[in-house]
Amino acid sequence: MKYIVITGASSGIGYDAARYLIERGYHVFGSVRKPADGARVQGELGEQFTPLLFDVTDGEGVETAVSQVAEKVGSNGLAGLVNNAGIAVAGPLMYLPLEDFRRQMEVNLLGQLAVTQQFLPLLGAVPNAPHPPGRIINISSVSGKVVYPFMGPYAASKHALEAISDALRRELLIFGIDVIVIGPGSVQTPIWDKAQDLDIEPYRDTPYKGMMEGMKKVFIRQGKSGIPVEKVSEVIYEALTKEKPKTRYAIARKLLSGWLLPRYLPARIFDNIIAKRLGITK
Repeated sequence: MKYIVITGASSGIGYDAARYLIERGYHVFGSVRKPADGARVQGELGEQFTPLLFDVTDGEGVETAVSQVAEKVGSNGLAGLVNNAGIAVAGPLMYLPLEDFRRQMEVNLLGQLAVTQQFLPLLGAVPNAPHPPGRIINISSVSGKVVYPFMGPYAASKHALEAISDALRRELLIFGIDVIVIGPGSVQTPIWDKAQDLDIEPYRDTPYKGMMEGMKKVFIRQGKSGIPVEKVSEVIYEALTKEKPKTRYAIARKLLSGWLLPRYLPARIFDNIIAKRLGITK
C-alpha cells in the first residue's frame, strides 16, 4: 500500500486528485477544515480516504495530523505529499489592505512550507529511512510565471512557492526526495463559482472599479471554459510515479495565448495587450 497526503481535499483539484489516486490503489490522507467535509469526502471516496482536520496555518493542527499519519503508515512512510491548499486574494496593489496580502502569503507560502517541514521525516528526510523516498508535489499556477493586473497577491505567493520548490528540490537531493511543481491555468472547479462573490466594493471609489468589474467577468468566463480537473489529476499521478518526471508541468487552457505568448512576448507588448483587454488604456 502506498500512502499520499493531499492538502485542500474537500473540493476541486485536491478532491479529484484523491479520487484519481484511490482508484489506482493509493491510500489518501486529505486535509479538510471542517469535520462535515471530511465525513462527506470519506463517504464519497470510501475507506481508502482518511480525513485530516487542519488548516495549513494551524501549526498544532498540522502536528496532530502528522502523528495520525505516522501511526497509520508505520515504516512504509509516505509516497508523496501534494501541497494543494490555497486561497486567491485579488485587488489593486495600490489600495490592497496589507493584512489581506499577509493572509495570502500565510496560506499559500508559509502554510505550504510549514506542512512540508512537518511531513518531511515521513517522506524519508531522515538518516537510513526504512522506505524509498517520497515526492513533494507543489500546486502552483500559470500565475507562478505570468502575472495579470489585480492578481499581484496571488501571483506573488505562487512565484515564491516556485522559488522554494527549486530550493527544496536541490536541498533534498541528499535524501533522494524530488520536488515537482504543477502550474495549471484555469481549471473547472468550484473555486470559480466564488468569482461571482468577489467583493469589489472596497475599490468603488478608486480608478480601478470598472476594470475590476471587467476582470470579474473574465474570471467567470475562464472558469466555465477551463481545463477539466481530471487533467490535473493525471499530471499529479505522472509526477508521483514517472521514473524521471519533469521539474515543472505547465497545464495551460490555451497553450499559445495562455502560456507561450505571455512568457515570450516582449514585456511592453504584453503590457499593452492586457491593458487594452481590461480597459486600463484605450
